[in-house]
Amino acid sequence: MVIEGLRRVFESTGEFALVGSAASFPEGQAAIAELRPQIVLMDQTAGLKSVFRFVSEAKEFSPSSYPVLWVTEMAEVDCFRALQTGARGIVKRSLPVAVFLECLRTVARGNIWLENDEPAPLNGAFTRRQSPRLTPREREIVGCLCRGMRNKEIAQELSITAGTVKVHLMHIFEKTGVKDRFELAMHGRQLLGSAPADETGGSEQGSQFL
Repeated sequence: MVIEGLRRVFESTGEFALVGSAASFPEGQAAIAELRPQIVLMDQTAGLKSVFRFVSEAKEFSPSSYPVLWVTEMAEVDCFRALQTGARGIVKRSLPVAVFLECLRTVARGNIWLENDEPAPLNGAFTRRQSPRLTPREREIVGCLCRGMRNKEIAQELSITAGTVKVHLMHIFEKTGVKDRFELAMHGRQLLGSAPADETGGSEQGSQFL
């Protein structure tokens, strides 16, 4: 029933296509390797330990697939762990369909998506520094972080060292008041003041989901 409901939601938008489904992780791995969907939607009910393992292994079966966790509830520390493992989106099952679809659109564009049940302020993160001014390089690093890139990947993208990335991140944390990469990833787009260039517009052929 859940799969059929998702299929109808996707079809109603004209943007997405449900290309497959799986009832177990081995079936999911085989389906990902064969179908290579753009997004892999994973249900949390299998247990966090299993989900984290599956997320970390998903790239082996299809490097171009983005994992999204569909959860009932998840603690902040588990959200951070999921992002470190390789998840690109975390969306609650209780959220409206419109929010669920926005999550998928954002991830399909190559960005990270996180959201609470209600739009929340920045938890005081930026109140210490009103409109923090970031350098062009710092803005590039925030943009890369919002795309789910790790320090080594950011360094390769910007042709700098991983140590330099760490220094820039320390400066960004100081300027914005955010505590860690997780908080910066949550509010990065708001910090930049506009969506990254690759967020404008969707895929011409629509996104594929498993």
